[in-house]
Amino acid sequence: MRLKVRPEDFTVRESWRFDEVHGGGYQVYAMDKQKLTTFQAVERLATKLGVPRSAVSFCGLKDKQGRTEQLIAIHGPTAVSFQEPDLKLRLVGETDHPLSAKNTTSNRFSVTVRDLLPAEVERIPESLAEVNRLGVVNYFDSQRFGHIKHGQGFIAKDLLKGEWEHALHNLIAQPSDLDKTDDAKLKGFWKEHWGAWRSHGPKPDQRTFHILRVLRERPTDFKGAFLTIEPRYRALILFTYQSYLWNEGVKLFLLELFPRKSLVQIPYQVGALLFPREAPAALARLLREENFPLLGPDSVEKLPAGSGPAAALRKAVEETLRREKLTLPGLSIPNAPLFFKHEERPLTVVPGKLSAGPAEPDEYFPGKLRVRLSFTLPSGSYATLVVRRLFWFSEAREREVSPEPLKAGALSSPSAAERPRPPEQSPDPAREPRPEPLGFLARQRARKAAKQAAQARTGAHSSAGPRAGGPKRRAPRPRPT
Repeated sequence: MRLKVRPEDFTVRESWRFDEVHGGGYQVYAMDKQKLTTFQAVERLATKLGVPRSAVSFCGLKDKQGRTEQLIAIHGPTAVSFQEPDLKLRLVGETDHPLSAKNTTSNRFSVTVRDLLPAEVERIPESLAEVNRLGVVNYFDSQRFGHIKHGQGFIAKDLLKGEWEHALHNLIAQPSDLDKTDDAKLKGFWKEHWGAWRSHGPKPDQRTFHILRVLRERPTDFKGAFLTIEPRYRALILFTYQSYLWNEGVKLFLLELFPRKSLVQIPYQVGALLFPREAPAALARLLREENFPLLGPDSVEKLPAGSGPAAALRKAVEETLRREKLTLPGLSIPNAPLFFKHEERPLTVVPGKLSAGPAEPDEYFPGKLRVRLSFTLPSGSYATLVVRRLFWFSEAREREVSPEPLKAGALSSPSAAERPRPPEQSPDPAREPRPEPLGFLARQRARKAAKQAAQARTGAHSSAGPRAGGPKRRAPRPRPT
């Protein structure tokens, strides 16, 4: 299975509503973008239009990979025109206040799934029936965890420990091996010149510019420098870690409710996600109706009481925090305008108007098939997870989940579905199973283990002393004739 081979393979359009107010001062646009995150698009607009980033409001974050259309509002007296190959604006109205997630009613997706075998296509009706009955567990997908993908770790964990310098270093001085843009060059420069704030390096973006301005005046005020970051981006940094806690808690919750044989696991950026394939009627209803909380200090008073599912939920929350060496009251950052806030998130989401088109020959992968999926989702849910759940058999073998759920980084990073081959390359026709590449955290652990093993071997050789008779030479290997 391959996703996002072309931008047109993954399209999303917001359905929105806002109060039309002529003369309200906020010009509302439909923004069409490709290969840009929402924050990247907003920063480009703000720079070229000469307005602060805070003047551009939006309803939600949209995927970088693919073609997306979303609603934005620019605070200004007059409408503007902006037409570039990868970023376009279309005026749709005017209102009197900034936009937020409340202005989005749903998102409509059209996704082309490529590189499919006929046997995989035959399983689509069965998988559609499972999703229509049980929904899709409402996890946060790999897109939410870009900081992990690019080696920055969970910056929010640094903040919880009060390590402001470490958090700032991870944010602006930790270049990614996967990134070849000017942003990576900027981070590489400040990694080499950390502390030498008056050094002249590559031209900084707006975020780094404001951080450096503080550090050049007060070289050790890392907290003050961090707090110059735009509030929406600071909130995203916290929400990324809160999303990870949600994913981990939900996996433990499902393991309390379901037999292990009824769960399949699918790799993602920070480990593996668990999905049920079957459930009795009562449990299927619970999946559709239950919420699982995004955690904050105020969750202490808001977790459900009682036995059964409520007790399983509390147990999952407690175990998740124990593994992270945290407590609910500890989810706070003292003396800073940064907050983890309790919020209920639906445990599952049921895609609306879910349909699969007929299988057609895949022009990019000769001998394979492609299928077009269409569906709607509420704001905040991930279309990539719907597709990967539908095609779970293409990503992961059906197997019994081990008693201990997979830890972060134990599976591929990112998934094979998110790394399409260039169109000119053909896949291996034999489709032989390949070893799954490790995620960022697992690679870190593997490097550490290899280093320790090498040190142990070196110590063993040095303590053994020289062998009697000197070192033995290996007999030369016979050359093949």
